[in-house]
Amino acid sequence: MATLLREIEVKYQVSEPAALARALAARGAVLSEPTRQEDQAYAVNGWTYGQSKVGAAFARLRTENGRHTFCVKRPLENELACAEHETEVLDREPMHAAILAMGFYPTTRIVKTRRTARIADMLLCIDEVDGLGAFLEIEVMVGGDRSAIEVQQELDRFARTLGVGLVRSTETYDSLLRAALPVGS
Repeated sequence: MATLLREIEVKYQVSEPAALARALAARGAVLSEPTRQEDQAYAVNGWTYGQSKVGAAFARLRTENGRHTFCVKRPLENELACAEHETEVLDREPMHAAILAMGFYPTTRIVKTRRTARIADMLLCIDEVDGLGAFLEIEVMVGGDRSAIEVQQELDRFARTLGVGLVRSTETYDSLLRAALPVGS
C-alpha cells in the first residue's frame, strides 16, 4: 500500500513583495519567471461556504501556459493540510464537464501570477492574486503520520526568520476571495 502524501502549507499576506524576494534571494532561493495561473475551484455538492472544509473533497482545474491540470484535495487536519491528487489533462472543457458529473459545483475563480523557488524540501510561492494582493505560500509534501500542526509551526518559524512583513492566513484563496466579495454577492 502506498504511503499517503499530504501537502502541508502556510500562507501569508505580504506587504512588500520586493523585500520578500530580496530576503529569499539572500537565502539562496532563485525565483522562477512569473507565470499566470487561472484556476476554477469546485466544491462537492452539499458543501457551502461557512461549513468546515476538513474531510470534504475540493477540486481545481488550472490553466497555466496552455497546460491544464486537474487536482482534488481533501483537507485533513485543517484547510492547509490536504491529501492531494493531481494530473495533467488535455482539454479543459471536457474536464470541467467531468468534474460536474462527479458531483462538484464551481465556486470561485482564482487568477494569480506566481513565482516559485525551492529551499531544501520547501516550495516557496510568491503570488499576486487578482482582487487580494500579494501572498507567500510555503509548501512541503509529507508522508507518514507527522502532525500537520507541527509541520506548519516549523514552516512558520522559517517564515518569521525572513524579516519581512507577513500576516498569516489560515484560509485558502477561494475562501479569502469569497470573503472579499461585497455583501449580497
